[in-house]
Amino acid sequence: MAKKNFELSMNQLEKIVSELESGDLSLEESIKKFEEGIKISKVCSKILDETEMKINMLVQDAEGNVSEFPFNARES
Repeated sequence: MAKKNFELSMNQLEKIVSELESGDLSLEESIKKFEEGIKISKVCSKILDETEMKINMLVQDAEGNVSEFPFNARES
């Protein structure tokens, strides 16, 4: 799945939840939607984790002073 922006992913997840809650889907369709929702929730979780790491790096340095450090999620 291509990297998506958080808001788009959350909108897709909300749509899936609504479809599942409607009760109008067959069991097979519900399972597919559920699996898709799990994938999207993992994307959202990763984005949030990366954002949290960025914020932590901006706030923390060795002396406890506020400073800016470059962030590279691939090195984490």
